[in-house]
Order: sequence, then structure tokens, then C-alpha cells
Amino acid sequence: MPPPASLRAATVQFEHAPGDKRYNLGVVARFCAEAEAAGAALVVFPEMCVTGYWHVHTLDRDAIADLAEPVPDGPSTQALLDLARRHRLIVGAGLIERAEDGRMYNAYVVCMPDGQVHTHRKLHTFVSPHLSSGDRYTVFDTPLGVRLGVLICWDNNLVENVRITALKGATVLLAPHQTGGTASRSPHGMRRIDPALWHNRHADPAAIQAALRGPNGREWLMRWLPARAHDNGLFILFSNGVGIDGDEVRTGGAMIIDCYGRIVDETSAAGDAMVVADLDLGLTPLSTGQRWIRGRRPELYADLVTPSGREMDPLEARFSEKPVA
Repeated sequence: MPPPASLRAATVQFEHAPGDKRYNLGVVARFCAEAEAAGAALVVFPEMCVTGYWHVHTLDRDAIADLAEPVPDGPSTQALLDLARRHRLIVGAGLIERAEDGRMYNAYVVCMPDGQVHTHRKLHTFVSPHLSSGDRYTVFDTPLGVRLGVLICWDNNLVENVRITALKGATVLLAPHQTGGTASRSPHGMRRIDPALWHNRHADPAAIQAALRGPNGREWLMRWLPARAHDNGLFILFSNGVGIDGDEVRTGGAMIIDCYGRIVDETSAAGDAMVVADLDLGLTPLSTGQRWIRGRRPELYADLVTPSGREMDPLEARFSEKPVA
């Protein structure tokens, strides 16, 4: 089957309730109905939006295990499958997976109307030492004739991950996040946003807009995220949390980026919101990124897979204050 000329996709930002899966799935259900009404074929929700995210770093293993579920047989994945069937949508959302061996993962499930479920386990997990990191890429065909890939939050920051996802044939990358307003160790990285700005957002919308779109939010994304799309010739559906997340403020900014790194549409709403746009898939074959990939010289890249001796596990690397050099 030839690939379609276009794909109408939706991406969502919302403020989840920590640990309240019933509430969070209710928000997902509402946006699925809105995505269907808008004619979308695919809707993307944030990282760990079903379970909540940043509060997990304060939980012990037993408390996290209470939130975790098997995939695909757990109730949350089954609820997402039901939404996919009911609204005739591909639905992606994040949760905590409990594997058969007892390990737990920051996972992202993509449910299809025909009952298929694909699961990505975050490759670089740091929110809790009780969660394991995944060990494989997630790229798959869909009934839409489009090949999708999934990378969760920090997975997207490492250029190798997006390149390999493109090399495996993905033309659309689902990029669920919980980001913005984090306490980076880098001198010119992100900083936390005062929660008072969020709580006062209705009385002072200009202040929260400046925070969400400034160097701790959108400006930080613009340093690198469009380049992932451009350099690899794929579309990116960026979904993010927004609002209070533990002791941090997520900055939203749900957006759709084309295969040239151009923003097709985005939201700057200080609240739950959805962006819908048509992806012009006809741009992909001759896009700059796809053409450049054909000029790769893999024989030069052995250093990429040779340990340097400076590697750390994701949790240690995320919070380390040690200089790299």
C-alpha cells in the first residue's frame, strides 16, 4: 500500500493529577473525543500522564508498584484500547509498566483501533531508582500506512536515538515529555519556575506566558528539538505536561514539527490544550534530513559505539554535578 499523502495528527498537553489514574484517563478520554471530532487519525499524550510523573521520585518501591500495571493486559492499557476502538484513533499515552519479571518501566503505549498495542520503555530513565531503563527502539508500521517511532523525553536529547529511529524507517516520531521548569545542573540549562506564577496565571497571564515561553520552557526546546526533525527528515509530535508537577512547573508547548524542522502548529496555553494539524507526508522523501542520511559513512562511526569510560547510568548522569572534562 502506498503511503498516504497526509496525516491529520493531534498532540496534547495537560496537567495530570499525581497518582489519580481515573482522573487522568478521564482527561485522555475527553481529548480523544475532541481529536475524533477534529478528524485526527492519531493523538499523542504526555509521558507518564496516566500515573503522574514527578511525584514518583518521592515514592518507595512499594508505592510505585501500586501504580504500575502490566501491559497490555492492565486496566489502563485496556481503557486506552477501548478509546482507540471507540474513536477510531491511534492513541499514545504514558504510564508505569510492571513487567513479568517484576521490573518496572517508564513506558509509553500506543493503542490502535484494530487492537494492536506497541510499547516503548524509556531508554534513559531517571525519575526513580526503582524504574529500569529500556533496551530497544520502538518503530512500527500502522494501518494508516505510516511508520511511527517513539522516544520518551530525555531519549530525544541524545542525537543517536533519533537517528536510529529514522534509520529504522520512522517518518513520524511521537515525543511525549514531562519537561520545562526543571532544575538543570548545567550553568545555562533550565531552571525551576516559581509555582506562584502558575497559581496566579488567571490574574497575571503575562507573567506565566513569559515563564512558559522563556529560557526555562519554549526557548530551551527551540535550541534542539526542531533540529531532531530537520536532521533526520521526520515529523515530530511533541506532547508535554503543563502546570504543577510535584515541586516543578511543566511548560506545555504542545507542538507539531515538520520534517524540515518547521513548526506547523503549537499552543502556548497555560492549561490543558490540544494542537491538530495535517502532516504533509509528501515532504519526506526529498527532505534535507532524509537526503543527508543517504550520504552517511558508517565506516567512520565506530567511536559512537565504543565506550569512552565516562558513561554513567541515566539517573547518575541526570543529577551528577561532576564536570565532563
